Amino acid sequence: MNCSGIFGFAALLATLHATTALAQTPVERGGYLVNTVMTCNNCHTPMGPNGPQFDKALSGGLRFDEPPFDVTASNITPDPETGIGKWSAADIKTALLEGKRPAGHQLGEVMPTGFYKILTPGDLDGIVAYLQSIKSVSNKVREPVYKMQIPHQIFPGAEKAMSEADLNDKVKRGFYLATIGHCMECHTPFGPPGTGVDFQGSLGKGGREFPGPWGTSISRNITSSKGKGLGDWSDADIKRAITQGVRKDGTKLKPPMGFPYYAKMTDGDVDAVVAYLRTVPAKE
Repeated sequence: MNCSGIFGFAALLATLHATTALAQTPVERGGYLVNTVMTCNNCHTPMGPNGPQFDKALSGGLRFDEPPFDVTASNITPDPETGIGKWSAADIKTALLEGKRPAGHQLGEVMPTGFYKILTPGDLDGIVAYLQSIKSVSNKVREPVYKMQIPHQIFPGAEKAMSEADLNDKVKRGFYLATIGHCMECHTPFGPPGTGVDFQGSLGKGGREFPGPWGTSISRNITSSKGKGLGDWSDADIKRAITQGVRKDGTKLKPPMGFPYYAKMTDGDVDAVVAYLRTVPAKE
């Protein structure tokens, strides 16, 4: 076995990843993340009778009328009156990482800020740069109503920024992408009342219900369980489900799974997410 050749190939892959990242401007990188794995349009873009209204992209969207709150996804375009045009870059970062508006008010927990502390400094800068560059759209959304205090959860493993070097590890990169894509927000059930999502005991187990125009979707088990999860799915099966919304048996998935956005991810990024999912402990 030519070990030097193997190590040389591994070094080449790492170099290619770094070169690809450097080839993107911050705005391009931010746009890629916002419009693919992070699925920001899934909530923040108005929904019309034929789907998302991308001519008003990110100008405010879905309403979440839940027991703890009644909130509508904010206008995150640079409009100064109805969007975030008056927010500084630091304000946007605080909202993403801490879940707080400039005045200090906490964002509704439906906004997955507990997953974003893992963002690398470069990716965080890119997201901010992209949001400040997009078309300004005037669209005032409903004021939020908060009915009860609920815990602000930080996703395990997302307590601090990941290093750029770690992104060269396929599984770590997959965990990073799945985390900023907040996959486990939907695919993990709640624990006892008042405890939030049960990341410790039921990570990836599925079972959450999501009613909408599509009917009611139930998030599936995405652990490595062969009986209930993805353990007996091939990599191609999982990739097809993520990017095309088609199950192993050929049936169609329903929203709010963001497969139209995931379809625009690079093959390497989807492969990394699949590699991470293979490591999620089996839950029945």
